[in-house]
Amino acid sequence: MTLTRRNFLATGALAGAAALPGLSFAQGKPPEFKLKLGNDLPVTHSVNVRLKEAIAAISSETGGRVAIELFPNNQLGGDADMMSQIRSGALELATFPGTVMSTLIPVTSITGVGFAFSSYDKVWAAMDGAVGNHIRAAIEKINLVPFATVWDNGFRQITSSTKAIHTPDDLKNFKIRVPVVPLWVQMFKTLGAAPVSLPLAEAYQALQTKVADGQENPLALIESAKFFEVQKFCSLTNHASGFSWPSATLVCSAW
Repeated sequence: MTLTRRNFLATGALAGAAALPGLSFAQGKPPEFKLKLGNDLPVTHSVNVRLKEAIAAISSETGGRVAIELFPNNQLGGDADMMSQIRSGALELATFPGTVMSTLIPVTSITGVGFAFSSYDKVWAAMDGAVGNHIRAAIEKINLVPFATVWDNGFRQITSSTKAIHTPDDLKNFKIRVPVVPLWVQMFKTLGAAPVSLPLAEAYQALQTKVADGQENPLALIESAKFFEVQKFCSLTNHASGFSWPSATLVCSAW
């Protein structure tokens, strides 16, 4: 099943955002549907900012029938924990980077291949076309419902506390924190770096304590996670594109 905002609202089933404090429902009635949404992004990340706006619109357009509570910043556990929860039905909604989902659905790592996309024109042609459809079909095979479009996290950049990264030679023996994603671990090993694979929740401390000298992420996350407090340089490498797949458990589609 392909989800869009239109058919979501029509069935009163899905969306994604934080239930806002003090939100009043039509005629004081409690919501008919209470959903939880989890992700690993900081509260101030642009994705979560937009999710809050979405929940307000969805509450209004459904007459208060749908209440969605956002659990950002790994409040429900790491990506692996949330992946298990959404598959079991304990969590109704989540956003996962494709590379993280690749531990369960290998084909979702396609979008994270190094230097695969040189511009956003090529990114959207792929994600809104055959490549995106191929990945969505693979997600459906494990009984998850992928949304028709993806969150754009932006191209990934490298930060460092020791030096700017100008060429691949600058990565030689460079201790760089990367997500728990085999594809990116291997990519940085191939470039001569010494990748340190850690969940996002542990990244800041790893940089602060020099377990890693640098890390790589989209600019929006670098800012919202405050990596600039423990990093001196930011190199615009555009070495990979980043997307998160909004997904839901199949139970939602039956409403």
